[in-house]
Amino acid sequence: MAELDTSGGGKHKGGKVRTKKKATRVDLTAMVDLAFLLITFFILTTTLNKPKAMELIMPDKDDQNKQQMPVPESRTMTLLLGDNNKLEWFVGIPGKTQPAVIGYGKDELRKVLVDQNNLIKQSHGANQPMIVVVKPSAQSTYKNVVTVMDELNITGIEQRAIVDITPVELGLLKRDGLYK
Repeated sequence: MAELDTSGGGKHKGGKVRTKKKATRVDLTAMVDLAFLLITFFILTTTLNKPKAMELIMPDKDDQNKQQMPVPESRTMTLLLGDNNKLEWFVGIPGKTQPAVIGYGKDELRKVLVDQNNLIKQSHGANQPMIVVVKPSAQSTYKNVVTVMDELNITGIEQRAIVDITPVELGLLKRDGLYK
């Protein structure tokens, strides 16, 4: 049992003779019980942070039926993720169109995604959405890939793919100083 001793100190030498004060005894058992009950209540009623994960639907690696559907190049936007938090983008096939270098900010990547999506919807019709192919290089970071996927979610572009980068596209990144 816990208790609090509030008795006075020892005897003082000299001076008047005083009557000894009786010690007050406080039982703290109920307060300890209450503290544990409160701690238990708050632990049980607190919600823990749920991890936020991005859902990606990836094809099976064992898929024997590798039938690929043709993708129209006029609706396909390719994002080449490079070094120094920069990326290159182009619509169509590399070599036919000149890539542009941009950053990952909302004023750069998001603006390009929205503008190109609107252009493609105007030229091909609203039922023909833009297809975005994301090609991370060895110099890009995981954060860059997540940022691109977040921007695609924000802009509402549903048709996308993460693919391996080709040597021709690596040459474009090297030429523009985005790959060492």
